[in-house]
Amino acid sequence: MEFEVRNTKCSLNSVQNSWFLTLWAFLFVFLTSQELSAQESSKVKAEIDTTNIKIGEQIQYKITVETDSTDIVHFPEGQTFSPLETVDAIMMDTVKNKNKVTLQRVYALTQFDSGAYTIPQQRIAINEQPFLTDSFRIKVTDVAVDTTKQKMFDIKPLIQVEKSYANVWKTVVWIILVLVIIGGLLYWFFLRKKPLTEEEKEALLPPYDRALLELKKLENSRYLIQDEYKKYYSELTDIVRSYLEEDVNISALESTTGQLMAKLEMLKDAGELKLDDETLKQFQNILQTADLVKFAKSKPSTSIAEQDRKAVEQIVVKTREALPEPTEEELLKNEEYLEELEKKKQRKKIYWVAAIFAGIIVFSIVFSLVFFGVKEVRDTVFGYPTKELLEGEWVSSSYGFPPIDIETPEVLLRKEIELPPETQELIKELQTFSYGSYVGIFSVTTSSITYKEQTDPDFEAAIGATLGTFESLGVKNIITKQEEFATKSGIQGIKTFGTGNFKNPDGDESKKAKYTILSFGGKGFMQQIIITWEDGDDYAEQIVDRILSAVDVKTQT
Repeated sequence: MEFEVRNTKCSLNSVQNSWFLTLWAFLFVFLTSQELSAQESSKVKAEIDTTNIKIGEQIQYKITVETDSTDIVHFPEGQTFSPLETVDAIMMDTVKNKNKVTLQRVYALTQFDSGAYTIPQQRIAINEQPFLTDSFRIKVTDVAVDTTKQKMFDIKPLIQVEKSYANVWKTVVWIILVLVIIGGLLYWFFLRKKPLTEEEKEALLPPYDRALLELKKLENSRYLIQDEYKKYYSELTDIVRSYLEEDVNISALESTTGQLMAKLEMLKDAGELKLDDETLKQFQNILQTADLVKFAKSKPSTSIAEQDRKAVEQIVVKTREALPEPTEEELLKNEEYLEELEKKKQRKKIYWVAAIFAGIIVFSIVFSLVFFGVKEVRDTVFGYPTKELLEGEWVSSSYGFPPIDIETPEVLLRKEIELPPETQELIKELQTFSYGSYVGIFSVTTSSITYKEQTDPDFEAAIGATLGTFESLGVKNIITKQEEFATKSGIQGIKTFGTGNFKNPDGDESKKAKYTILSFGGKGFMQQIIITWEDGDDYAEQIVDRILSAVDVKTQT
């Protein structure tokens, strides 16, 4: 019984297995038939116009796809024809025939090194179904040069190029222009001799002439017509008092009528003022009349007011005649006083100009500090190495072989590196170009390595060697991160980046640095770009971003 039961179970398992195998076979045949049907309904063809070109000439690589009009077709993009370089890609006209469509794309390819190259198979996707073209063998020949007619010369060495001062001159011109404008404004408003107003001309007249002129104006005024006797007599007495204060040198403006007359009497008695008693008496009457008008609201007749003005005019004339002639010493002192007064005016103007100029500078500094920040202003005024690199004239060039295309703030110089014997057995050639030092404020280095054998590069070993170099230079606490990186043409590589600490050569404190290592390569070659800079340096960060955005490599040896 046991045998029969086991046999029955065994038979049931066999039936189940057979059923599953049949089902999988059916699905496989169905899917395969669908795939074959799709492949049979679509056709892909690739052809080239020539297999032999000279350096720099172009090959026309044409891909033709015939498929259903509803299918989605993806042609190759980017540098997928390496080792040949894609110059251009042109989509030709689409031809429709019922429910079929024919698509064509032509690629212009070239190569600038002689040799035999293979254009790899290209992948075309139709509804996500891949189709591969054939590969083509291309021969690139040198351009023949007749050395009997064309002289050959050695390659010239690198020469030092003078730094361009185009931007500096622009800055200088702007500064000069701003200073000229400021200077012109200061001259126009403060330093130039402006035409004098009538009031200023009157102020420059001698006291006697000014008093007569003011009395003439008072005669032509409308005070008496408008019944403004108080203003009339106030101006009349102020004119004569000012004259006496300036020409006779007595304090007349702040004196009462009695005090002023007493001072004039004293000068007369001392022989310094030769006025008769009648003139002094007349002057006293005029002052008393003016006091009554101003303080007691008295109102004399118009004729008396006009007579008082004429009398004051006569008093001014007689007073001037009564004054003794100034001595030579007095005249000289007066001339020196006027010169000193003019110098004071000039000094005052200069002080004003200096104060305004200093105010403009202070305002500009404060505005710059607020708007741009303290660090930006400080680095602009006193200079900062990486700021000068960032704002200087950049250089775009190719370095090494296989070439690395890179844009840098300074030209990279070739460095000769001695390799250990065990490394020399593997490496055919090493070409290194660099600027700066790994432990400086900024450095960039490119390395192109070709191997003697067509082997894949060991990126981890190369990156480890670079980090070991950092450690040998005193960099500690190195933190490493890694991610994929693509150049502007789509070449994939490895980006290794992180931070570390190194001792400041100018002091005992430790400084933090950042680094980025870009690694590319293929069969028989490897390319590396190493950038180091101080952490927290915003200018260096901008330099690195600009370099990384412009990096490109050629992936053929």
